[in-house]
Amino acid sequence: MDKVSGQKRAAAHLYPAIDPFDSRMLDVGDGHRLYVEQSGNPDGIPVVVLHGGPGGGCSPAMRRYFDPQKYRAILFDQRGCGRSRPHASVEDNTTWHLVADIERIREELGIDRWIVFGGSWGATLALVYGQEHPERTASLILRGVFLMTQAELDWFYGGGAGRFWPELWESFAGMVPEDERGDLIAAYHQRLFSGDLVTETRFARAWASWENALASIDNDGVTGESPADYARAFARLENHYFTNAGFLGDKAILNPHRMARIARIPGVIVQGRYDMICPPTSAWRLSRAWPKGRLKMVGKAGHALSEPGISSELVRTMDLIAERPERIVE
Repeated sequence: MDKVSGQKRAAAHLYPAIDPFDSRMLDVGDGHRLYVEQSGNPDGIPVVVLHGGPGGGCSPAMRRYFDPQKYRAILFDQRGCGRSRPHASVEDNTTWHLVADIERIREELGIDRWIVFGGSWGATLALVYGQEHPERTASLILRGVFLMTQAELDWFYGGGAGRFWPELWESFAGMVPEDERGDLIAAYHQRLFSGDLVTETRFARAWASWENALASIDNDGVTGESPADYARAFARLENHYFTNAGFLGDKAILNPHRMARIARIPGVIVQGRYDMICPPTSAWRLSRAWPKGRLKMVGKAGHALSEPGISSELVRTMDLIAERPERIVE
């Protein structure tokens, strides 16, 4: 099945397209201005949506996972990507800056507690935010879990996933000289931050293509070339974060002291069984360390938010929460 058909099947599970009732540019300091929007019911259950990447940006489809009569959905583009400015900037751009930005948005919008909804890198950020601000986190809804560990980076950039996609891996790794292929994150870093726009764009598109081709079980390794501006922001930000191990330091997500902070927060983990980017072992480990985290493994699904099985399960989860919001929202 082609990618377009898969997306149509996924869209069948979503609520109708909706426009924001509010959008703004929010100055968060350090020279960064974030695009922030709200859609749905202004008096509904607040849910903040954390996009992937880092550097992926939010999309109109992300509004459609929430019943517009019952939810107040807040989407924003993280530093350096999407409609936020400056574009593709890694200055003053770390996990801790993003956590502070989320809090700034919450305060700006006058929200006491909210559901935190994130996938892939967005799941990473959701977990870190929840651990830093458990009193503000009503529930965590996660998809395609990424824990920002070296093992996960080694899988995707060290040849693990390449064993399943050797022809695509050859194209990705073959962009750099053979003697640099032992550390592709470092090799690409040198070129993504070369200062030459043509070089940066060329390697950014290769970086984005490797990930996009493996995102969906329906892709079969086929993906179109990403627009230059999108690819450059996506690749530079991902590489920047991965080069710095997510800036987590001694605050690894599965550290028992960190997990204790979210032990009483309920949540759902929606994971594709055949996720080639973020293999299910991370979701499994998280569920074992999180007393109130319920793991839902979706068969015949990969990594992408647009997978039909993933979309269906996420909408079902949010609908169930909306039916009984008193369980998680004061």
